[in-house]
Amino acid sequence: MEPAFFRAWAPRSQGLAKIALAATLWSSSGLFIKLLPQGAATLAFWRSLVAALTITGIRALQGRRPRFHATRLELLGALCYSAVLICFVAATKLTTAANAIFLQFTAPIYLLVLEPLVLGTRLQRQDLWALLACLGGMALFFREGLGGGALLGNLLGIASGISLALVSLLIKVQRSRDASRDPAQIVWLGNGLVALLCIPWAFPSMGFAPAHTAALAYLGIFQIGIAYLLFTSGLRLVSATAAMITSILEAVLNPIWVFLGTGERPSGSALAGAVVVVAVLAWYTLAHTETRTAPPEPVA
Repeated sequence: MEPAFFRAWAPRSQGLAKIALAATLWSSSGLFIKLLPQGAATLAFWRSLVAALTITGIRALQGRRPRFHATRLELLGALCYSAVLICFVAATKLTTAANAIFLQFTAPIYLLVLEPLVLGTRLQRQDLWALLACLGGMALFFREGLGGGALLGNLLGIASGISLALVSLLIKVQRSRDASRDPAQIVWLGNGLVALLCIPWAFPSMGFAPAHTAALAYLGIFQIGIAYLLFTSGLRLVSATAAMITSILEAVLNPIWVFLGTGERPSGSALAGAVVVVAVLAWYTLAHTETRTAPPEPVA
């Protein structure tokens, strides 16, 4: 099942290449969400339904099947992951794609608060500085977007980031209790839950043009399904720090694709906030140990 393109590389290079490709696929979500005319719930339904079927099919070819008997932590993780997917699509529809993706990428900052509360870890001085710096960067997102849909979109972007932090934390707790559990289970269940919740909006009155159907198929098959499997495969070959830093490629490329495809530009203050957040996250992941830098795995 391993393409020759990856087999020809050294293991670490294979890992970085897989994660970079996954981040590139993830980054395309903003452009397609912006271009497709259907509402957020309709897009979320079809993207997640196709993603769940894709993961099921690939795992079957690998001789592995999703477990229908899920633990409470996996069910809670799936619920949080479904919130990540729905909030991100809605945020991208309501605010700029740059705002939506960069606000989602603040997830590690929420982990700074959540980990001490749940796992009993200590908040270090550099943790506090990173938290304050990112909060300052986030404030810039709201400086020029305090009205109408932009504000709601920004709030949904924050909700997506908080939900992603919860998913990462739940995966970490699950692994500490049972290392044999596959984190892909949460992704599979979460996508299935999104499809279930969004069934009422599955068929919009406008219908689907052939190009829309192809775009939705791409989002489910490649942008979520295959991208996540590439990421988890690559993560086994590189450090969590390298994975987190390489994943930042998604946040950089997402607004670029949207700008090239639609001409949408983030505001100057939002761009400044994004630079602050990405710079702090890059510094923070380089400065910490493996146990503190494990990246939030499922990305929208």
